[in-house]
Amino acid sequence: MKDEYTAFIKQKWLTIAALLAIMLGVGLLSLSVGAARLPLSEILQVLLGGGDSAGRVIIFNVRIPRIATATSVGIALAMAGCIMQNVLRNPLAAASTLGISQGASFGAAVAIVYFEAMLTITTFAFLGGISTTIIILLLSYRGGANPATIILAGVAIGAMFTGATALVQYFADDIRIGSIVYWTFGNLGRPGWREIRFLTLFNIAGFLYFFLNRWNYNAMESGSHTAKSLGVNVDVLVLVSMVVSTLISATAIAFVGTIGFIGLIAPHIVRKFVGNDYRFLIPGSALMGATVMLAADILSRLIRAPAVLPIGALTSFLGAPLFLYLIIKRGKL
Repeated sequence: MKDEYTAFIKQKWLTIAALLAIMLGVGLLSLSVGAARLPLSEILQVLLGGGDSAGRVIIFNVRIPRIATATSVGIALAMAGCIMQNVLRNPLAAASTLGISQGASFGAAVAIVYFEAMLTITTFAFLGGISTTIIILLLSYRGGANPATIILAGVAIGAMFTGATALVQYFADDIRIGSIVYWTFGNLGRPGWREIRFLTLFNIAGFLYFFLNRWNYNAMESGSHTAKSLGVNVDVLVLVSMVVSTLISATAIAFVGTIGFIGLIAPHIVRKFVGNDYRFLIPGSALMGATVMLAADILSRLIRAPAVLPIGALTSFLGAPLFLYLIIKRGKL
């Protein structure tokens, strides 16, 4: 029995290693595609300190920052979605379904219309995403703090922020309306290294908290009453997990704009390979989120090259059919 369990655990970690290898392979492919196609040999030369100046500029100044952004954003949204789905006991929970994305869009719209500075836009978008969760948690705890209440509150607050964003656009001029729409499309080329480092630190802190509570999340899979009987402080776990998930997802959205479906589909894909054990599901979701974001970025640069399609629109367009397939495959949510 012990040997079988050891082999089972080894298989799961091999799956995680395979996901890491796939993510690195997609990242390497991302270095070569775009308006300027770079062969693998030239990429290796540049990475080893050689190559021509044009290749170095393209790789170090354009593509590596973009890959780092896609990886960080994918990890943030996927981890947040994975944990939200657990603590809220709802497979549809994610930043986009709880109103966090809509709140960030409203904050960005207000900043674009009334302030314009890029730092202000990012700050207002972050505050908009955070305020959504604060409102949801206040309403849900006042009404009993059950998962259904939180999801319904998220849908209602998201709808409210969507309407508020439309009102802000109605009173804006054409240039600012265009800026708001462009922001909501999503742009992986927007953040610089400072923003990437900031998001990476948030991701590391979030991952450490989530992984340290992996056994608590496993207990939550059997229901909150079972988790309480096993000694889990469910109320604190739900509250802190929601706050941490919101922080990392709102930061990602504030830096790059609205990105849909990554936090929703990445955990569901990984569950098909590692199950509901959060020892493997948390790192697996992070790697899958990064891989999906990198793959979507590659498609966004290839479909209409040299033009770059909006990454947010592409992830939603590709993510919705994939999620429908997962629903049909499972037969239920």
